[in-house]
Amino acid sequence: TSLLLMAGIMVTVGLCRRLTRRRLRSHQRLYTFFLEMFSTFQICACTNELCLLSNVEPKPHTALTLTYGFTVLHGLTLTGSTCNPCGTLQPMWGGGISVKMGGLKIAAQFVAAVLARVFMHFIWSLEMSEPHLGALSQGCSNPMQTTEMQAFCIELLFSVVFQLIVLQVERVNPKYKVHLIALLITMLVYAGGNLTGAIFNPALAFSLHPNCFYDRFLSYALVYWIAPSLGKFLILHVF
Repeated sequence: TSLLLMAGIMVTVGLCRRLTRRRLRSHQRLYTFFLEMFSTFQICACTNELCLLSNVEPKPHTALTLTYGFTVLHGLTLTGSTCNPCGTLQPMWGGGISVKMGGLKIAAQFVAAVLARVFMHFIWSLEMSEPHLGALSQGCSNPMQTTEMQAFCIELLFSVVFQLIVLQVERVNPKYKVHLIALLITMLVYAGGNLTGAIFNPALAFSLHPNCFYDRFLSYALVYWIAPSLGKFLILHVF
């Protein structure tokens, strides 16, 4: 049921992106906003569902396999979209896009994060599968299983490693590039998923753990917003 749900989300988002290209290409701002919003919605919604499957046996093989597989699918179906506020900072810093356009993309990403969470809450309330039972009563699932400073350093390090590898594989054939990035993300999730969740995406973190941001905003903003943004800044400034 969960796999069919995620497949349905991807098909629906694909149709929405196609319709956006047809109808809104002449309206650049609306086109950019909706394209980024639909793409980020797909990643946030699917990752919310994947988190419920993290305890499926055998652990952690099932979760890691699904992470790799759906990361590949995201890479193949969401070409041209950033889906990460940190990734939007690079063209803004390099002058590739204006500050207004970059801000519009980041706004679309956080809107999508909220919409994805609301949508998944509605789906979970229907209790269509066993993992959905009790999903709404979890509250803050507290992905930080270590100290705040260690969590900050882990997310910062993972953001630096991820962004650096992405820069190194820019010239690789897209058919192979998507698998390399998916493998990298899976390795990072395996290495630090049990400590911080290995998210390094501010919009995705907000979609996965909104209750945690509400309860401990400063701590979670430091770890899941400032740390990956600082990692991106270091990559842009140093490399």
